Amino acid sequence: MDLTVIPNTQARRLFLDRHALAEAPVGAASGAALAGLVDRIGFVQVDSITTVARAHDMILWSRRQGYRPAGLKRALERDRQLWEHWTHDASILPVALWPMWRGRFARDEMRLRDGWRKWFREGYEAQFDTILDRIARDGPVSSSDVGEGEVRGKGGWWDWHPSKTALEWLWRTGRIAVARRDGFKKVYDLTERVIPDAVRGAEVSPEEEVEWACASALDRLGFGTAGEVAAYWNAVPGEAVRDWLAQAVRAGRVEEVLIEGADGTRRRVFASPGLVRQDVPEPPARMRVLSPFDPALRDRKRAEFLFGFRYRIEVFVPEPKRVFGYYVFPLLEGARLVGRIDVKRAGEVLAVRAVWPEPGVHFGKGRIAKLEAELDRLAVFAGSARVEWAEGWLRQPKRQP
Repeated sequence: MDLTVIPNTQARRLFLDRHALAEAPVGAASGAALAGLVDRIGFVQVDSITTVARAHDMILWSRRQGYRPAGLKRALERDRQLWEHWTHDASILPVALWPMWRGRFARDEMRLRDGWRKWFREGYEAQFDTILDRIARDGPVSSSDVGEGEVRGKGGWWDWHPSKTALEWLWRTGRIAVARRDGFKKVYDLTERVIPDAVRGAEVSPEEEVEWACASALDRLGFGTAGEVAAYWNAVPGEAVRDWLAQAVRAGRVEEVLIEGADGTRRRVFASPGLVRQDVPEPPARMRVLSPFDPALRDRKRAEFLFGFRYRIEVFVPEPKRVFGYYVFPLLEGARLVGRIDVKRAGEVLAVRAVWPEPGVHFGKGRIAKLEAELDRLAVFAGSARVEWAEGWLRQPKRQP
C-alpha cells in the first residue's frame, strides 16, 4: 500500500504549529496561560548562559512577547503549576506530569547507581539520610549549604564534593525537588513540600505511563520516527515505545506516512490518522530570534531534515575553531530558518556582532527591517536601551560543518 506523502511546506507548518510558533507571539503570558503554554510545547529547557537572557526565558518570550521572568518564577515557586526535572536535560514541566516520572525515578536509581560509583568520589551515598534529615528539620538547602568540612574538587562536575553529589542523586531519583532557584542555584526541599498533594497522590500504572509518553509525544511532535517519539520525553524505554507504536498502528490509532524533507528526500514516520488533511496556519512572516535550546530545535537532526538548517552550538568549541560564534541564535522567518545572529546584551546596549544568512537567503531592505523590529523588541525584553550594530555585521552565508 502506498503511504501518504506530506509535503515539506506542510510538514514545517504542522511542526511549528505544535510548538506554538505558527501564530503571532501575543496574548497572556502569566498564570494559567503561561502554564498552558508550557504544557502545549511540553517542556522548556533550563540553561545558565545569559548572552541575552536565559534559555527558558527566551523560549517563552519568542512565543509570547508579553512574557516576563517573574511570571515563570511565580508559576514555579508560589503557585506550583510547574516543576523542574530531567527530560533530555534539566527542564521546566507541567506539575501534573510528576506522577509520570515515578517510573523514571526508579529506572534512574538503577541506571545511575553503577555509573555514579564509577564517575564520582566515594562518600556521597553515606550522605543521603543525613541530607534528608537536615532538610526535614531545617528546611530547603542548596549545594553550598551542605558538605561542611568536605573536600571540594576542582576537576568539574565529576569531582563534586560528596554532599553535592548526594543532592543531585536525591533530586534525580525523586526524593527531593527543586523548591526555587536563587539566581541560578537550585534550592531543594522534600518532594512532599514542593509537589502538591493531589498530584503526588495520583497513581499511574506502567502501562499508563507508556501510553502517556508515546501518545503525548506524538501529539506534540505531529509526526515522528520511533526514535524521535522515544527521545521527546526520554521517559520510558525505547523498546516500550516501539511496541506501543506497533500496537497503535494495528489498532488504527496511528498510521505511517512519508514526510518530505527540505532536500526532497522522504522519511517514513508515525502520525495520527488524517494528519495530512489538517488545516494548519501559515506562520506570520515576522522575524523571531530563537534560543539555541528551543524545543523546536532540540532534535538537531530533525531540524536539519525539515528545515535544511544545520545547527551546532559552539560554547565548548575553542574560539579559533568556531564557525559562527560562542552562542549564536537561529532566526526564524515565517516557516523558514533564514539565518543566525551573534548578539549580546552589554548593559544598556544590545550589541549585534554578526548575522549570517542561510545559503540562498538574501537579506534585503525588507528582511533587515523585520530583523531590526524584532531586535528592538528583544532589547526591551532584555532591559537594554538600544541596539548597536557592528560594522560589517552582515556576513557571507556559510554552513555549519
